[in-house]
Amino acid sequence: MELASAIASDISGICGDVFIIKIVPPGWIHFELTHSTLATWLQSLAVVSSGGAGGDEGTIDAPCSVPNSLFAVQYAHARCCSLVLLAHREGLIKLREPVPNSSPAFWSVIAPNPIPWLTSDGGLRLNHPDERRLIGELVQVVDNIECPDISGSVKWEKVALNLSQAFEKFWSNCRIWGEVKITSPELAQARLGLLMATQSVLRYVLEENLGVFAPLEL
Repeated sequence: MELASAIASDISGICGDVFIIKIVPPGWIHFELTHSTLATWLQSLAVVSSGGAGGDEGTIDAPCSVPNSLFAVQYAHARCCSLVLLAHREGLIKLREPVPNSSPAFWSVIAPNPIPWLTSDGGLRLNHPDERRLIGELVQVVDNIECPDISGSVKWEKVALNLSQAFEKFWSNCRIWGEVKITSPELAQARLGLLMATQSVLRYVLEENLGVFAPLEL
């Protein structure tokens, strides 16, 4: 415990604003991302910085046939896109380019910017179990993208399916429109931000890892 405390103290001095660090007997060091760090990360996944523009979009030929299992992933991607565009039309968010020519790598959001991920007391606004599950899947997928496995053991089709299933669960149980939009517009906007983050990761996995077209609509 003494050694763990010394290590944790050094780490806290370097990145105490990134992690909440706890020491647990007999000497485990537990790391938890701060809510502000998680909010910043989600923002970077969802949108480009204010005044910026999305990266140049490459082109990908739609394959003649797509495995049936990947249709669910394409559907989830298209559903994310349609919901974000609907939110723009209804004034819940404002996009710089509401009708992209191809599946966007990022959404260019004018308002709200940043997305209201955090409550007034600095806590993450997304606390529903299915919101947390989707965030967890996003973390896992981005880890796989950023730290590619040399042995090639990552099964990208399974990764994509797991993410699309987490999205479907989130969309089934975490409302954006109706009463939520009226009484808790910031929560609705944070959930839209999670949709945008999910879409950007789904697009990358479909096009870059699986070589499959990521449609805006089906």
